[in-house]
Amino acid sequence: MTGRTTDAVGEVTLVGGGPGSPDLMTAGGLEALRRADVVLYDRLAPHDRLAELAPQALLIDVGKRPGHHAVPQDEIERMLVRHALEGSRVVRLKGGDAFVLGRGGEEVAACRRAGVPVRVISGVTSAIAVPAAAGIPLTHRGVSHLFTVVSGHAPLTDDEHKHLAGLGGTIVVLMGVGTLPGLVAGLARHGLDAGTPVATIERGFSPDQRTTISDLGGIVTASAAAGVSSPAVVVIGEVVRLATAGDGAQLARAHELAAVSTVNVAGAEPARA
Repeated sequence: MTGRTTDAVGEVTLVGGGPGSPDLMTAGGLEALRRADVVLYDRLAPHDRLAELAPQALLIDVGKRPGHHAVPQDEIERMLVRHALEGSRVVRLKGGDAFVLGRGGEEVAACRRAGVPVRVISGVTSAIAVPAAAGIPLTHRGVSHLFTVVSGHAPLTDDEHKHLAGLGGTIVVLMGVGTLPGLVAGLARHGLDAGTPVATIERGFSPDQRTTISDLGGIVTASAAAGVSSPAVVVIGEVVRLATAGDGAQLARAHELAAVSTVNVAGAEPARA
């Protein structure tokens, strides 16, 4: 290694690597990798070209898989601190954005407690980019003016299901394949229409990216039949219709259903001018 800092203590940089494609990494993230002495990278980070992007760095795989954490989170934090205290420039390369369901805040806190300089370079979150790659905008004028990002890593509570069902707009679920049946049942129980469109987008930005589209009443069966697996992003809401809006009819239908939904939530038709 040739790029160690001259100070007694190095530094840690959390880099959001984006949704998987090196083309969607930021210039700042690429520069941090170029200068790195040590890179701790995740399974969903763009790591296929790391030897090229971080040519002088020791590369350490600390990726987590569903139900299997080969390197516990507290050990990852200790590794970050230890390498930095040895004088290395350390990059923690994470998928998406480090502060969107990525435990980046915990790693920043660990560095601060140890007196290690730490900074964050934001990344493109898969919550937005993967639906976009499938042709699904999370907001669309006249259809949805808000979206909510939810972790599906653990089952939601009944109160959370109720809250989500009443928000309107678009719901985006990360890490939600395993808990999808419970989420669907909870949203339906609290009044979300069974005809609400739902999409699961697997392996975003990879050559085998795949989208499965159904509705709230059928997505669990459709996903099982298609063999949907992680990593996948789930999108729930009328904007899903835009993924297949090759003509004006689908778009008009989305606007129509969004208007009906607004009336139902309000409990009465809007006042006329």
